[in-house]
Amino acid sequence: MDSSVGHISFSSVLKAREVLRPYLPVTRLVKAPSLSRLSGSAVYLKLESELPTGSFKPRGAIYALSVAMGREKIREVVACSTGNHGAAVAFAAKLFNIPARIFLPENPNPAKRQNIANLGAEIVERGRDGSEAFEHASEYAQRKDTFFLNDGTDAELPAGPATIACEILEQLPAAETIIVPMGDTSLIRGIAAAAKHLSPRIKIIGVQAEQAPSYYLSWQQKRVVPTDTCNTIADGLATRSPQEHNVAEIVDLVDDVVLVSEAQMLSAVRHLLLEEHVVAEPAGAAATAALLKIPVPGKNVVLLMSGANVAPAVLQAALAASK
Repeated sequence: MDSSVGHISFSSVLKAREVLRPYLPVTRLVKAPSLSRLSGSAVYLKLESELPTGSFKPRGAIYALSVAMGREKIREVVACSTGNHGAAVAFAAKLFNIPARIFLPENPNPAKRQNIANLGAEIVERGRDGSEAFEHASEYAQRKDTFFLNDGTDAELPAGPATIACEILEQLPAAETIIVPMGDTSLIRGIAAAAKHLSPRIKIIGVQAEQAPSYYLSWQQKRVVPTDTCNTIADGLATRSPQEHNVAEIVDLVDDVVLVSEAQMLSAVRHLLLEEHVVAEPAGAAATAALLKIPVPGKNVVLLMSGANVAPAVLQAALAASK
């Protein structure tokens, strides 16, 4: 009998592994000696930044698009994104030979915009943030045979990132805690559901930016709590309009949520680069920032390195930051 935690069935996670296998490698889980010394735990980095497009996002985009193609005719796929999801959708669309149109907020991360352009997708810049870009994308996607692949609301997509948890627990069966950056929550919902199916006692800790705390506040209050702004250097964490079903799932699945400051994320980017020789964007370094901020439960701790698409100006600011 199939079982599930939250709304993600484990059978869908196994299906996602089969779908993704021809396209994506198993990402490495590596020891982080400097972070182990500082924390007193054995700390490991799950290097999702090694996937095509430089983030974990292709897992969800490829799987969700493949499921949708089996259900309906798709002439064009549309997404809205601060960057990494857009690149992942462009990558998946190219694999399946479908045109892609990606809506970005105005003045997007230049590294992420270039990733999308390199993959041949049409780029439309609309709105001051991801929420406004979403409105424009939703309107455009009303066209016939146009599929709107939105990572915050697509029901199939979290099974893709859930495969990360399967890999972690195969690579490190003794893992006790996984720390996960939390933007639109598809990543943490997928990982938490699969990890708790395989290892019910495992702890899942989410991380949000202090300047974009909508899902932290929603998790804390067990209801949707939007924010007026989400102005953070961690564009991958920049959400201000939580979805009700996402909030319900993280309340069920996530054991704790930590807020980190802009300075703490910059310091974590610097630490990862200089001490562990790992490039991370601020959202990708958020788990490290959380580890350095709070006592983390467990002797074996895994940090999700969710993306490496750091803007040059942000990298310069991180290198200039003091320890």
